[in-house]
Order: sequence, then C-alpha cells, then structure tokens
Amino acid sequence: MKLLLAAVLLVPALYVSAQTPLTTTKPSSWEAAVASWSKPLPCGGWDCPCAFSKKRGCCCVANWITRFEDHLFERIGGLWSDLSILTGDVNGITAGLNIAFSAVLGKLSSCYGPFTSNTPIKYQTILLNSGIGYNPTLGAFTAPRAGLYSFSFTAFSNEGGVGRRMYHQVSLMHNDDIVASVWEDNREDYEDSGSQTVLLPLSAGDQVYVRLLSGRQLCGDIYLQNSFSGYLIYPSTG
Repeated sequence: MKLLLAAVLLVPALYVSAQTPLTTTKPSSWEAAVASWSKPLPCGGWDCPCAFSKKRGCCCVANWITRFEDHLFERIGGLWSDLSILTGDVNGITAGLNIAFSAVLGKLSSCYGPFTSNTPIKYQTILLNSGIGYNPTLGAFTAPRAGLYSFSFTAFSNEGGVGRRMYHQVSLMHNDDIVASVWEDNREDYEDSGSQTVLLPLSAGDQVYVRLLSGRQLCGDIYLQNSFSGYLIYPSTG
C-alpha cells in the first residue's frame, strides 16, 4: 500500500521535471568572469572585444583584414605609379635609339648615269626610315646622334641595251671620305653585282651616302637590287 502511494506521488513530480528545461550556470559564470577581468586581454592580434561580446561565428579578424586590404591597395597603387614613371623614362631613353633605314634605287628601265661628276645615288624607294635619318632628296643619311652604325649597300646592273655592258663604280662615303667601294670594269659579261657592309663610328650630324663615280652607270635593274641601308648598333656614352 505504501509503495502504491509513493508511485502515485512520484509520477506528477517527474512530469513537472520533464517540462522544465535544464539550465546551467556557465553563461552567467562566464559573463561574470569577463565582467570582473580588469586587465588587458592577452589576445595578440585578435579582436578580443569581438570574441567576448559577439555571438559565436563572428569574424574576430575582420578589422585586421580590412586594414591589411587598405594597406595592400595603397602599396599596389604606389607600385603602379612607380611603374608608369619607369616606363616613361625607358621610353624616353630608347626613343632615340630607334634609328634604322632601308632604301632601294627603284626599277630602272634604262641606266642611272653616267654623270659628268661624282654623284650621290638618290635611293627614292624608302622601305624603312625610323628616326628620319635618311633623306631621299639628298640620297644621304644624317646621323641623329653619335654612336656606332652599320651600313650596307649593293650595286647591281645587267646589260644596258644592245651592245652596252655594265660599267659601274660606287663608293660608300663618310662625309667626304671613301669608306668602301665596289666596281665592274669587265665589259664582256652581262650582269654583275657587288656588296659591302661596314661599321662606322659617327658623330651627330655626320653624313653617309653611296656615290656613283663620274662617267659610270648602273643599268637595267628591275628587281630592286640596288640598295642602301643602315642602323644604329649602340649610342656613344660621351
């Protein structure tokens, strides 16, 4: 009888206990511990106020990351500005180094020459003229700046009509000095050519051209083989 009475009294108590949620003292104890801490929190580079005051999952390094992004953006902007300045300086220096030209005499249906005096050959068909150093009106290249230059020229001719043979002599001139020459004195064949390539140290304003000797001629080149070209290898540092 006593056991039955105890069971009747225990069941309602268990039901009430099941309906009441269990609580813990940890949150209040944690908050109390945080509230009572008066010294600086030993967090290093972490955001302690975020960690202690915000909900779980907050980004405790958000402020640090934001500052890092701002700093990185400023550094990239500075590097971009420095690169733009450097590019401008390089372009300014190398702009004066783009010196090269190539020109040909053109198709000859007859002969170029002979003339009563030594005559610069005016190569009228310009293939390249970087730096605008070659003047087709004069047939001469004027050095825009001092440096070491390379020059090449080719003299070609074939039969200049019935009974006429090649008879040319051309020279590469540096101002008034002969640097190199090619010529053809054999009148028994029908076509000949000669080429020369030389390196010349030039001062700014020096002229280089190809000169045809008086009384000589270039005949019948229809393949643009009479050519004159040159380019700057490196500038003088003085």
